[in-house]
Amino acid sequence: MTEYLNMWRNFANFSYRTTLRGYWMAVLVHFFVGLLVGWFLPNSLRAVYSVAIFLPTLSIVIRRFRDAGKSWLNIFWTLLPVFGWIIEIVLLCQPSIPDDGVPVV
Repeated sequence: MTEYLNMWRNFANFSYRTTLRGYWMAVLVHFFVGLLVGWFLPNSLRAVYSVAIFLPTLSIVIRRFRDAGKSWLNIFWTLLPVFGWIIEIVLLCQPSIPDDGVPVV
């Protein structure tokens, strides 16, 4: 839950890094929150949540790419159906790279 709250707190921060664990825990919690929103809220509030989550999701993905040593331009893989999503998931699963270029074990 901490990673999900950090995603919301740092929604406009595109310059820091997000660790592999931090990203995937935020995605997991977001999945369950999305299920709850989908089940219990009316359509108008679902739409509000969908718009509200866009910028935090974008920023955490860009921070994760930065942490993995990849360019933020990799986010455009999502525009390519299915194969682009697979490529992006593989890139998001890459290990963290410290600033000195040595992978974190």
